[in-house]
Amino acid sequence: MTPPDRSGRIGPNAISRIAQALKDQHGTAAARRVFHAARLESYLANPPQDMVDEDEVSRLHHALHRELGAEAAAHVATTAGRLTGDYLLAYRIPAVAKPVLSLLPPSPSARLLLNAIAKHSWTFSGSGVFSYVSGYPIRVSITNCPICRQTPSASPVCQFYTATFETIFRALVSPHTRVVETLCQATGAPSCTFEISWR
Repeated sequence: MTPPDRSGRIGPNAISRIAQALKDQHGTAAARRVFHAARLESYLANPPQDMVDEDEVSRLHHALHRELGAEAAAHVATTAGRLTGDYLLAYRIPAVAKPVLSLLPPSPSARLLLNAIAKHSWTFSGSGVFSYVSGYPIRVSITNCPICRQTPSASPVCQFYTATFETIFRALVSPHTRVVETLCQATGAPSCTFEISWR
């Protein structure tokens, strides 16, 4: 059960990596415009180091789409997700677990990894509910997803999660891993669902 003081808090990568990708792809002025629209300008000068309120993450991803449009926003979010995945692999996955997961066949490796992700899911889904169904492909869902909560869309918009999952699974489960968001609350679905496959 998620401790009460953790509910609605998300790791700072959901903000700091968006800032990094925005600056790299569109420049400092565009980053200022997006963060101003999200009322988060202070984070550009002082990136968050601790958990942040999930509403800030929702506002930022909404502003990203509103200010840049769907295609550019998706590209920024994908890059930010990959950067987040790289960070997690470098600093949050125990060193002893990496060779074990990499040596196992993909299916048992994926199950072990998903069990670990589920235990820490509050760090990226906030007050949302993370779940998964084993099998092939694996289906991962986030209900009440914070990223797309304020962003109605005709197509899925959770590229940040898609790229994060794909980066981690490619490194630890199979280099052929592909993650696709098949359902998104932004389009009216009851939850955001991602299919993870590797063959």
